Amino acid sequence: MVLKIIVCFFAGMGAGLGTGFAGLSAAAVISPMLISFLGVPAYQAVGIALASDVLASAVSAYTYGKNKNLDVKNGTVMMACVLLFTAFGSYISSLVEAHAMGMMSTVMTMFLGVRFIVRPVMTTKEGMETALTKKQRLIRSIIGGAMIGFICGFVGAGGGMMMLLVLTSVLGYELKTAVGTSVFIMTFTAFTGSVSHFAIGKSVGDVAILVLCIVFTFVFAQVAAKIANKASAKTLNRITGVILVIIGAVTVAFNLFSK
Repeated sequence: MVLKIIVCFFAGMGAGLGTGFAGLSAAAVISPMLISFLGVPAYQAVGIALASDVLASAVSAYTYGKNKNLDVKNGTVMMACVLLFTAFGSYISSLVEAHAMGMMSTVMTMFLGVRFIVRPVMTTKEGMETALTKKQRLIRSIIGGAMIGFICGFVGAGGGMMMLLVLTSVLGYELKTAVGTSVFIMTFTAFTGSVSHFAIGKSVGDVAILVLCIVFTFVFAQVAAKIANKASAKTLNRITGVILVIIGAVTVAFNLFSK
């Protein structure tokens, strides 16, 4: 039981910080740690990670929204597409091996982290309004949402990272609003993904691990979100970049260790 608490604590801490600062999916950290150190079956580990993401993303979204760094209106279309394709991706993941896709999303997480450090997103909220026409934003939201949802449901990772990339680079969001909108959408995609995983797998796995991961992820996500909303854009870019690089590197190490 002691080992479970220690592993879940560090998994929850990494996942919570990643969620609160960068809108990263909790599965990017929790899944490989549960698989490597506690021997949790991969499919159940993804379900636990997604379940941990629900409350963590919700509390982060609330904090970002309270600080007016959440764009619900323009994120609605993307959320609809993400929800639809998350369920579809979750079903497909129960039929095929998702390891290769998981490794690809891990590498992309690291590259995205380097990108935020080297080329920080300094777009202002005023600039967001003139970056795209309504039609362009709609089309990009639909395509981006479909891709993000499938990846999130398929491997339980990459959804938040891909969403942050799409919102900042494709839709022209400033970083705080991008993270706030990302965690808002991830609240619903994580819920859909976890329910789909548990329903298809017909088991939630170890209840103690599930509860511990949810609690620790929730606590650290709340702390990270509060700090992020008070930080300057440049500082947040650097923090986000460093966290993404560290999480990506640690995930690669866990994948190698598990072999």
